[in-house]
Amino acid sequence: MKSAQTALARLDHRYVWHPFTQMRDWLRREPIVIVDGRGAVLRDAAGREYLDANSSIWTNLHGHAHPKINAALGRQLKKIAHSSALGLASEPASRLAQKLIQSAARCRAPSVPPRRVPPSLVRVFFSDDGSTAMEVALKLAFQFALRSGRSRQPAFLCLDSAYHGDTVGAVSLGHIDLFHRSYAGLLFKTGKAMSPYCYRCPFNRAKPERADAREYRQCHWECVGKVEQAFAARKKRGAPYTAFVFEPLVQGAAGMIPQPPGWLGRVAEIARGHGAQLIADEVMTAFGRATVTAPSLLACHQENVHPDFAALAKGLTGGYLPLAATLTTREVFAAFLGRYDEFKTFFHGHSFTGNQLGAAAALASLEILESPASIAARQLLAKTMREELETLWPLPRVGDIRQVGLVAGVELVKNWKTREPFPLREQAGLRVCAAMARRGVLTRPVGNVIVLMPPYCTTRIQAHKMIRALRESIINTLD
Repeated sequence: MKSAQTALARLDHRYVWHPFTQMRDWLRREPIVIVDGRGAVLRDAAGREYLDANSSIWTNLHGHAHPKINAALGRQLKKIAHSSALGLASEPASRLAQKLIQSAARCRAPSVPPRRVPPSLVRVFFSDDGSTAMEVALKLAFQFALRSGRSRQPAFLCLDSAYHGDTVGAVSLGHIDLFHRSYAGLLFKTGKAMSPYCYRCPFNRAKPERADAREYRQCHWECVGKVEQAFAARKKRGAPYTAFVFEPLVQGAAGMIPQPPGWLGRVAEIARGHGAQLIADEVMTAFGRATVTAPSLLACHQENVHPDFAALAKGLTGGYLPLAATLTTREVFAAFLGRYDEFKTFFHGHSFTGNQLGAAAALASLEILESPASIAARQLLAKTMREELETLWPLPRVGDIRQVGLVAGVELVKNWKTREPFPLREQAGLRVCAAMARRGVLTRPVGNVIVLMPPYCTTRIQAHKMIRALRESIINTLD
């Protein structure tokens, strides 16, 4: 077993280039080579077992090798794996589009009265991954603004520390210098508004406490005011923003930055008041990840925010296959209808758009997601995580613990009383995650923030082991 692990590791070192990885560091150590997975457990080529604490980079919803998804793929393989969506339709893709639209239509927050008649999502454009789903939303919004006469120079307002993918358009929407500055010469400019990062907000007058910063913050919603100022300033220049781009409830790659309750509803209303469309990046947050109650396809519906575009990916197939979808409105779709020689066609596509295998997996995943058993499991896991995370507060290297549904981020600091961060060169997050791996738990940090985002099938015992490994790793690595 060890020899197999070593042989595969050598192949990796010789031929593979890994994403978001400093390959010089990578080549200095033998990587973990995953060969098997069942439920929340992964197994490497040497036979060692690990808990998948970040759902294989935030994608796996129901656990590895889920029998219902496996069976759905098996049935589809007996028919066809893929045929082109250019000039042809397919049964699984058509049924999936219907299911997504129906699920989005019934997801509302009934306790919050609608401020206006919301747009209805009625069309699905399939693509490959989260980046392409956002690229589609961006291109559609850009062309719609021109064709509808809303703007001669479409412009987009995003959030500070935003990350929306790695295609050129999606990178242009992002505002994380570490990721994006290398491509500055390729990108178009987008506006940036303040992110509601309560823990490090300059307007939060509260001293650090041993609790989620959203709970004890002292401010006057200056973060909302900054969004209003951004829209007003652009309008004063005579070129209003065309659309507002956001991740609902929590910004993922920014460091699991959660939005205080009410923030999203407020800024969405501001955007609407300035005539801007809403583009919801639900790549990470949808499918019960950020909201554990049903029905919860889109996280933005938690605050009764109804977007004009919703980008879905990651968990769409339950984490099995690359597949993405961009949902949009009848009004947007109508702007692309015309005679052949008018060239109103949406000139964008992907070879594997709406492929049958991915659609079959997604249909099975949605069926599992809406089952009473899955809903109960998600609610129990969220509660268990909240209880277990409480045990980390006594650690002096823990500055903030923030949880949104089944997304958790633990921010590591040098001194919790001053919020002093670890310099990135010290690799505090990476070192803690390496120590967790030695204890049989796999996850990946975002800078100094340790991410916990387990599959929905994770048991109480497994959740306890994940957070115990995190606690021990922090103590033994940073103290």
